[in-house]
Amino acid sequence: MRVVIPGKPQAKLQAVCTALWEEQRLVAYISGNALIILGGPHNLLQTIYHDDCPTLDAVALYDATGKIAVCSRGALYIYRPYGKAEGLLKWSLQFFIPADRDESSNVIFTLSWGSSGELLLGSSSLKLFETTEAGNVIWTRKVSKPVKVAEFSYDASLIASAGLYDRLVKIWRRLSFGSDDTRFDFTYLPHPTTVTDLHWSKPHHREHTTVNVLYTICADRKIRIWAATDPHGLQVLQFWAEIDMQISIQPRQIEAASQSTSRYAFFVHSQDFKQAAGRAIEANSQQDKEEHHALEHLVEVAERNPEICVLLDGYGNMSAWGLENVGCKTRNTTDIFNVAHVENFKFPFLPDVENHEDNVQFLNFCSEAPGSIFTLLVHRFDGSIAWLEGGLDDLFDPSPCENRLQQKSLWTGHDGAVKKIVRNGRGNALISRTNDNEGLIWKQESNTSGMILSQSSSLSSSEHIHRTFLLDEGDFVVNLHHHSVSLWDARRSVAIEVASCSYETHGKPLCLLLIPELDSNSRSTYLAAITSSSKGIIWEVRLPPKADKRVNDQDKCSPTVEKFCFFDLGLQENLAFVVPVDPAGSPSVVSGFLDTFAKDIAIAYTRSGVLRAWTARLNLAAGSVDWLVTWTVETGINNPSLTSGSLIRKAAVVDAARTGLTIWDARGAQLEYTAHYGVRDTIQDLDWSSTPDDQSILAVGFPHKVVILSQMRYDYLDAGPAWAPIREFYLKDSTPHPIGDSTWLGSGNLVIGAGNQLYVYDKHVATSDHMITDLVMPLHRHTSMDLFDMVTFLNGPLPVFHPQFLSQCILAGKIIQVQKVIIGLYKALKFFSAGEELDSFVSLSADDFLSDSTVLFDVARKEMRSSYADFSDDIEPEVVSEELAASLNENLAKLSIPHLSGHEQIHLADIIECVATAEKHRRSMDENAMRYLLFFRQYLLRKIQAPGGHVGVTWRETVWAFQSGSQDILVDLVSRQSQGRMLWKHARESGMFMWMTDLTALKAQFEVIARNEYTKTDEKNPIDCSLYYLALKKKNVLLGLWRMAAWNREQSSTQRLLANDFQDPRWKTAALKNAYALLGKRRFEYAAAFFLLAGNLQDAVNVCAHQLQDLQLAITIARVYEGDAGLVLHNLLEDRVLPQAALDGDRWLATWAFWMLGKRDMALRVLISPVYTLLDTSESPSLQAKSYLASDPALVVLYKQLRDKTLQTLKGASKISPREEWEFVVQNARLYDRMGCDLLALDLVRNWEFLRQPRGPPISIASPPDPRKLLRRRSSLVVDDLPGPRSPKEVKSRGGGVHPAKVFEEPDSNSLLDSFGF
Repeated sequence: MRVVIPGKPQAKLQAVCTALWEEQRLVAYISGNALIILGGPHNLLQTIYHDDCPTLDAVALYDATGKIAVCSRGALYIYRPYGKAEGLLKWSLQFFIPADRDESSNVIFTLSWGSSGELLLGSSSLKLFETTEAGNVIWTRKVSKPVKVAEFSYDASLIASAGLYDRLVKIWRRLSFGSDDTRFDFTYLPHPTTVTDLHWSKPHHREHTTVNVLYTICADRKIRIWAATDPHGLQVLQFWAEIDMQISIQPRQIEAASQSTSRYAFFVHSQDFKQAAGRAIEANSQQDKEEHHALEHLVEVAERNPEICVLLDGYGNMSAWGLENVGCKTRNTTDIFNVAHVENFKFPFLPDVENHEDNVQFLNFCSEAPGSIFTLLVHRFDGSIAWLEGGLDDLFDPSPCENRLQQKSLWTGHDGAVKKIVRNGRGNALISRTNDNEGLIWKQESNTSGMILSQSSSLSSSEHIHRTFLLDEGDFVVNLHHHSVSLWDARRSVAIEVASCSYETHGKPLCLLLIPELDSNSRSTYLAAITSSSKGIIWEVRLPPKADKRVNDQDKCSPTVEKFCFFDLGLQENLAFVVPVDPAGSPSVVSGFLDTFAKDIAIAYTRSGVLRAWTARLNLAAGSVDWLVTWTVETGINNPSLTSGSLIRKAAVVDAARTGLTIWDARGAQLEYTAHYGVRDTIQDLDWSSTPDDQSILAVGFPHKVVILSQMRYDYLDAGPAWAPIREFYLKDSTPHPIGDSTWLGSGNLVIGAGNQLYVYDKHVATSDHMITDLVMPLHRHTSMDLFDMVTFLNGPLPVFHPQFLSQCILAGKIIQVQKVIIGLYKALKFFSAGEELDSFVSLSADDFLSDSTVLFDVARKEMRSSYADFSDDIEPEVVSEELAASLNENLAKLSIPHLSGHEQIHLADIIECVATAEKHRRSMDENAMRYLLFFRQYLLRKIQAPGGHVGVTWRETVWAFQSGSQDILVDLVSRQSQGRMLWKHARESGMFMWMTDLTALKAQFEVIARNEYTKTDEKNPIDCSLYYLALKKKNVLLGLWRMAAWNREQSSTQRLLANDFQDPRWKTAALKNAYALLGKRRFEYAAAFFLLAGNLQDAVNVCAHQLQDLQLAITIARVYEGDAGLVLHNLLEDRVLPQAALDGDRWLATWAFWMLGKRDMALRVLISPVYTLLDTSESPSLQAKSYLASDPALVVLYKQLRDKTLQTLKGASKISPREEWEFVVQNARLYDRMGCDLLALDLVRNWEFLRQPRGPPISIASPPDPRKLLRRRSSLVVDDLPGPRSPKEVKSRGGGVHPAKVFEEPDSNSLLDSFGF
């Protein structure tokens, strides 16, 4: 639901109109140059802007056709409705009548619809137009004074008009109908003073014949009633009666202060009164009230079928009079009778408005629709329209009653386009500002219908407002101008400037922000302005005490603003922009310390795309301020056009074209989200909000819509998006004006300013919205959700049976805990039925995940096998067997599990099946092999479910298998998946030839691939296996296959060629010529085979890597052809694989490549540091390299495993400072938390062991520390893989060098760090 603040109505007599058209109540009013059309208190139908005119002057609705006429400076616009039958009611311009040249300066004061679509205009003359065809003038008449008001009678036979300050009302009587000959004569109705308003009596329907009755209101505070009592008289209308408004209201209080001379009046026509009285009777009959004296009185009045004249003053006194038999020739004294006299009537009057705004206009109606009640529109000339509803019995109840009418809506706002919206820190007050340096202060309030924005004050500045800041819950406003800063007191309806201070700075002021202070009770506030030259100034703003409500200028505690100090940020590069940090997130505690944990107050960015966040600490004693950079992010986005950051240290950056958006996690300097929008969807605004538990929400503003992005859980297994759109507010259907600005309220409501209107959207999200359904969320039993609840739901801790949590447990080596969870889920679903709640821990405790429970689980397993188990009737499952997995997956297929979507349930079933398969082979493989097998099985299952998904396992799974010691069983299990017919595409999917370390087994398996490639088709084409056999250097086998390929037309030539000796340069050249010819024919694989035939491994590898785009094939060919120590493989890894890893930010690929190169210390370091920081490359890293996906939390598992595996990795660990390792662990704990795996984050920080740091003086680079001394456990086994001597002692003992042994030598005791305490 949304609430619209449609705009400030014009302070003109004909600024508002209403009509009932085809059972649709319409209200139209003008605001600035906008025509606003509404269908109810909160139903904005359309807003039409007129950019060619500054303001509109009058509006009129035609109840017969629904047409709307508006005018401006002599020009006339006619709009006609369309789309009502389709449920999309809008208005389009029928025709435009420009102003005459001689009357272009004239203002049209009044419009009135007559019969058959005729329209009357009143300015310096009266004009009558026909609007059915071309809008021609059918009658015109000059008048002596500009017409102030002119109105058709409802039968269109009479026109009543009055000029400015005129005491004579002209009654124009129509003598003929028809556009060819339209004639009027007129008579006068004299009044003693100026006529202020006139009004015709209204029949039930326009076509009904009735006596024309005219009500005129005069400056002498009297209402005069005119009617055609004598049809044969000289006057068209005769005086019938009058009502003295001053005497009619006589309050009981005789004090002068409680009496008002102001009088207001409106008329309730007899038909509306009758219908409203009937609705009141129906409403009370349904409530079964026994006695209701007000209702009885209302019934008595309604039986007389009177017109009602309601009089009010400015102090809540009301008097209602009934007019009976109006127009009768003889009037009885009882024809005017008192209906009610009410005191203390709470009515929406403003007591402190200016004199020119002290006017109120009323419109009332009660339609025939069932359930409709009496409605009163109150147009106050200070700039608002109130929609009031209530029963007539309550309105005219003589007994004391305060809330007689309920205010359903208040239409107010700006009369110019909203340029900027600024909120205060708590988000319960805001100021909206226009281009004319006018601002409105709004405060958030609650009523029975929910949250509302209430206008508390307004300000108008003669100077240009550059920046604005709200203080003291919106009671004070600070405006930054070009050369001064001003303080405004907004505790009254019109704010006043109470203090100002001039300034001079170097550069352009970029922002106005608050400097936090330690004393929260201080009434001094410090505001800073930062300029483009990295310099700035701070002002001290002193506010009066909170309890002091005096706002006069002579107040002894009057607010002041003074210069506090100047400062310099000390940056070499000029700032492109500085913005205050959005106050989204939990309020930071001001500790008084200047460190990186302090509250961020400003974000600056440069043209080169470097983001910096700043915090500050005041030094009141020294009169200075200290600044500190809390974080820096190099985005690589040149000339960013827009940026915004939040207290949770999230930052959003928009590129120079305003079509690309990136969202960054400033804590880890990593990219979380990238989006590119169309050329027409230029980004112009960014606003942050957050849930109470600090989950981020971003509103992205476009010219005609706002998209709400919510952060999502990190998903490293499927590379899911970290942000997703969950709502979209499209405003073009309501207003053609582009959006000016938007901001969040602290409650989660979004305020959007477009044109002169404010749109306030609530925080309820419909789960049926396509954006929500696209997220595949488990929203069981929810039709709508609170925005904060939904974002928390998308980011909160996962249940332990969630597939993502189980997958991360498997990667963390917690396979025993995973089995416990699956067994617990199996037990829980035995007696589970739809609609019940399911324990998110499935009867496990958090301690089960915070320690290595392998030993405890084995003990429990032994106990289950003990003799005591014989006394149990139900045999509890000990492990996840294939039978248990099948039974559990059968339940998952039938039940809808809480907290899981359908897609996630399928994923969970896959994991259960994979765990059962891994358990079957548990005794024959290590943890890394089980990790690989689980995710390889998941890949195969997903490949069946979604054939167009990922192609092959990721490098993460490849590295697990690469570091496994059970590769033989893995090769066997992977080969079985192809039913013994493994082709190269299957091997590439499994990454087999990347993770196999035994070259003999590698070549044997590659020969199997070659054989299967040859036999994959019935014709058995030797071309398919040529590359594989030649890589194995088995040319003779290939030659034998060609002998059997008699069907191939290339047999004879190829057979003759292969029979030659390719060590001969002649035949090498022939093979190369064939290779290049095949490249020209785009037969790339066959061309690579001929390069191998010529002994040119480098070119063969290049063809595989570049033309075939198959990096795995290139690496495999190099490994098979010349082994892992070959130069071609070395160059391929350094020149192609590692740069590709740096470009993609793939640390898994990088650690594999470094390990293959024998640089195991670098293989360890790259797990902690981004790849591009460890390579000497001139290219700047891509955005993908900075993505959060490059920081997989499973890297910390591999790091812990490899850190003390070999001496080289220990050497690499010694180059990592404790601070870096600590930040790495904390960062991964934060990643676990963002994934919803809070238990794993807690387990990581609780059980992590740092390497022991050597004590004593710092050790130089020339003599690095002994890696063995870094180990905490004396029983650790570490492989000695260091090339050459490891310590100065060994250098001395070996005489400065190591010579290869000729005979068997007993290995040195230091080669294995197997310390047993000797």
